[in-house]
Amino acid sequence: MIVTGLRKIERWVVAIAIIANVSGAFVLLTLVAIMNVDVVSRNLFNAPFRGVVEVVIFSLALIVFLQLPDVVRTGRLTRSDGFLGLLRSRSPRSGAALSRVLDGVACVFMCLIVWTVWPEFTESFESCHFFTPPEFGPEPTGNLWADFRTGLARCDYFGTPGILQAPWWPVRLAIAFGCAWAAILFFFKAVLGDAQGPRHVTAQSSGEV
Repeated sequence: MIVTGLRKIERWVVAIAIIANVSGAFVLLTLVAIMNVDVVSRNLFNAPFRGVVEVVIFSLALIVFLQLPDVVRTGRLTRSDGFLGLLRSRSPRSGAALSRVLDGVACVFMCLIVWTVWPEFTESFESCHFFTPPEFGPEPTGNLWADFRTGLARCDYFGTPGILQAPWWPVRLAIAFGCAWAAILFFFKAVLGDAQGPRHVTAQSSGEV
């Protein structure tokens, strides 16, 4: 009964991981489009896209951590598993047990990352004062869109003033979400086993010579 309930919850967790992966793919496509615009405008019109470096940094963080949970789900997370593969081939039960232990350890490490990043996210989000009276600047007017734009100007940001600035909290939220969801998936792998089965990417299977 407990296992059945966990399997049902796991399906919802997997669905959200897939949605996050698709969202990361859209961010990647947007980044490719921006870089192409920069190349064309730089070479044809001598007018490079201002802030392309900041956009790349911002986008890469979103892409990596939005797609992290689905990478964990499919067993494609980069790791050195030569010993584990050898153990699985000689003793499948011992290999499966060690794999669960490693997934449990990975779950703990992901939780530690979330525990570290979450206070940074809350601090950077609260610096915008979306829902609290600001320490400086105009008071909220009641117009949600106007107050939101005003709050964004107060946010803790990264970038170059006068070129491109972006608030830190979306990136930190993506890091916290990606690591938290990866921790949940590692938890299910440790408790229920890896439904995807062992995956070993080699030069032959990837088509490399």
